[in-house]
Amino acid sequence: MINIKTQALLAGFTLLASICACKNSTGNLADNPLDTSKTSAPVETKSPNSDYKPAFAGQTRAPGVKTKTALSVSVINSDLQQPWAIRVLPDGRFLITQKAGTMLILTADGKPDKKITNLPAVLAEGQGGLLDVNLDPNFATNRIIFWDYAEKTSGGSLLAVAKGKLSADESKVENIQVIYRANPAYNGSLQYGSRIVFDKQGNLFVSTGERGSNDIRVKAQDLSAAIGKVLHLTPEGKPVANGPFANTPNALPEIFAYGLRNPEGMVMNTETGELWEDEFGPRGGDEINIIRAGKNYGWPVVTYGIEYSGDKVGEGIQQKPGIEQPVYYWDPSISPSGSTFYNSDVIGEWKGNLFLGALGGSHIARLVIKDNKVVGEERLLADKNERFRALAEGKDGALYAVTDGGKLYRIGKK
Repeated sequence: MINIKTQALLAGFTLLASICACKNSTGNLADNPLDTSKTSAPVETKSPNSDYKPAFAGQTRAPGVKTKTALSVSVINSDLQQPWAIRVLPDGRFLITQKAGTMLILTADGKPDKKITNLPAVLAEGQGGLLDVNLDPNFATNRIIFWDYAEKTSGGSLLAVAKGKLSADESKVENIQVIYRANPAYNGSLQYGSRIVFDKQGNLFVSTGERGSNDIRVKAQDLSAAIGKVLHLTPEGKPVANGPFANTPNALPEIFAYGLRNPEGMVMNTETGELWEDEFGPRGGDEINIIRAGKNYGWPVVTYGIEYSGDKVGEGIQQKPGIEQPVYYWDPSISPSGSTFYNSDVIGEWKGNLFLGALGGSHIARLVIKDNKVVGEERLLADKNERFRALAEGKDGALYAVTDGGKLYRIGKK
């Protein structure tokens, strides 16, 4: 028979276990995303395009989760012209690029404030145009911004990276310099990438697309080409010293990682200090990767996607020694674009989650991350029928998203 003291001891252990089970990956008391009583079937209900199998459990079709916090969703601007990137200025306003070649500054509540028009000419065709923008880590004092864009050249077009100083009246960018061009140029208008992310030292990570066509995409595996890569550049556009291929014959020393298809999303996980990237597959095979120095991410040798024709890509393999597996993939495609980690305490259950704009999927994907794995997935704003292009966390702890249709959404706590 169990005596009263033993019963009390067991009760204490039970209470301790229940408290521990309610801790999330950041150590805060919250709903445990792994608690199967609070998860459901995967949010994807359509059949995959292929019969390919994941390399590990949870690599695709993670359990569905649902935000419990009551949300307020509003459109705070509906007059943007093909916005591509959104960044938050130190005072809470937004800096937004538009594909045709202009930048806008909006107030924190979405109203037009400034228009910046004196930028280098962009090739606004297909997937090209004015693309990403980011603020120098010391922007508050030096007012330097970096951006990338499709540039027309004698050999076709390429991704160019530029920097300049935002003028005091915010009407123009001064002392513009093109610091890098991702060669080779190609006569096509698809898959430039790209996103710009800063490391802790103020250097740039730049993701580049492999330009789409069968005759050029193989260069994603070519270390002498800057396409289909993550590049690591100084603010002057030079290779960061001691890169993983600095001593490799015929390799570009600025290459940090390779084997990417169309990486339109890239963000630093501030909790871990690691660089996360998302990219389009063809039919299926959209990926999320943790980008690490010198690693090969497979395209077009290894993929969970198939050709648009329905044929296999290359040998149709999903695993190969020396090639990294994606953290997560989708089949069918959702066409993931700009991404951000949510770091605010305003919506506590979102803290540490990864959010991605889905173009073809017409929603915002919320991914619950634990130990660098996706353990839950939610589709937000799927009823809006919008192509969500880029995301940012505002100073107020709300999530902001721009769409190809020209809208700026605010998703916050009600």
